[in-house]
Amino acid sequence: MPALRQPMPEQPAAERVRNFGEVALGYTEEQALRESSRCLQCKAAPCRTGCPVEVDIPAFIALIRQGQYGAAADKIKEKNSLPAICGRVCPQETQCESHCVLGKKGAPVAIGRLERFAADTQRQAGVSTPPALSRNGRRVAIVGSGPAGLTCAGDLALAGYAVTVFEALHQPGGVLVYGIPEFRLPKAIVQAEIDYIRRLGVRIETNVVIGKTLSVDDLFAEGYQAVFIGSGAGAPQFMNIPGENLNGVYSANEFLTRVNLMKAYRFPEHPTPVYIGKKAAVIGGGNVAMDAARTALRLGAETVWLVYRRSEAEMPARREEIEHAKEEGVIFKLLTNPIKINGTAQGWVDGLECLQMELGEPDASGRRSPVPVAGSNFMLSADTVIMAIGNTPNPLIPQTTPGLIVTRKGTIVVDEHGQTSRPNVYAGGDIVTGAATVISAMGAGKRAAKAIRAALGQ
Repeated sequence: MPALRQPMPEQPAAERVRNFGEVALGYTEEQALRESSRCLQCKAAPCRTGCPVEVDIPAFIALIRQGQYGAAADKIKEKNSLPAICGRVCPQETQCESHCVLGKKGAPVAIGRLERFAADTQRQAGVSTPPALSRNGRRVAIVGSGPAGLTCAGDLALAGYAVTVFEALHQPGGVLVYGIPEFRLPKAIVQAEIDYIRRLGVRIETNVVIGKTLSVDDLFAEGYQAVFIGSGAGAPQFMNIPGENLNGVYSANEFLTRVNLMKAYRFPEHPTPVYIGKKAAVIGGGNVAMDAARTALRLGAETVWLVYRRSEAEMPARREEIEHAKEEGVIFKLLTNPIKINGTAQGWVDGLECLQMELGEPDASGRRSPVPVAGSNFMLSADTVIMAIGNTPNPLIPQTTPGLIVTRKGTIVVDEHGQTSRPNVYAGGDIVTGAATVISAMGAGKRAAKAIRAALGQ
């Protein structure tokens, strides 16, 4: 058994910071075989307990070891309709890999990388169209085509339901297409996964805003017998400090949507430019902040500050994303809290006034609370500011759906099966939990699909 975990080939930092090509290049066949041979094939399979969608991890790894790559991908797809996506963006280190027995004395098996290898190899060989599925005559509407909605749709389609997905934007994929940069998740990969969902018989209608174009009640009136709401959390949050209305201030949501979905990174081929100055300050410490900072560098910013009010140990971003950002030249300004954005007479950003912080007692999340250091005000030179401090659910659906109970934060209240306060209305993903991971949203989609099948019958 090889003792060392196989490293992931990557573009060199000096090269990748000048392009939007994928950073992680994927395992070669030889590397995948070496890594798969590290799996102990535990009978108890503790790794499965960390997978929100319950993939049979030892089974698909065993198939890779045997050289049956397509079969390995099919094994994953029994539980996960989006393996190429999950293999790239899911935090395996805190989920399945955190339960790997090998991780107790060394490095766990690279489950996510092997998942990506199996899915990519199958896609490159040509994914076969699933056999025609018999339909049971029941119709389900899915609101939102992000990971929760696509997963719920795929599971129901495989069970014989007629499924229609309604997407507000002009392109399906939700956060997978508007939020995650090309260099982390190529949009061709997302499109291939969506094409597979379509081949299962799922119909996707874009440019339909539920709560405006149609209401949830309209969907029932049109003959749908259940509705799953997976509309995500796409409304940006701001700090409410002076200067947030200046030119050159973005929410990370707007910034990344314009770059990713509207293809600003390919201007002038796509007529959707996005302004980026010479010095950009990104506020936040999560994966979205890392995405925004690394994107700003690729768009030509000479200096990018990552401004975070706690220390690196408290950052919620994946360790891999933090390391990639550092390698590419993002400058971390830790224990730093912005209090004002300064502007020019013409209304453009001209600097960021900050306070130095120190860590006090833990807050409700368990992280130590940042406390201002008296008299520590200083100026950070910046002409672009990107707020990446979180998103909240859009209130449109709760406001237009009578009887739907929501929390004070605007998230929809559901039970353990995804059932809302309205009969036959289910919800899952960020609209329920607030901003979370792709795989947790997928897990919610699977649970709701199972509950819908139990309620409507097979």
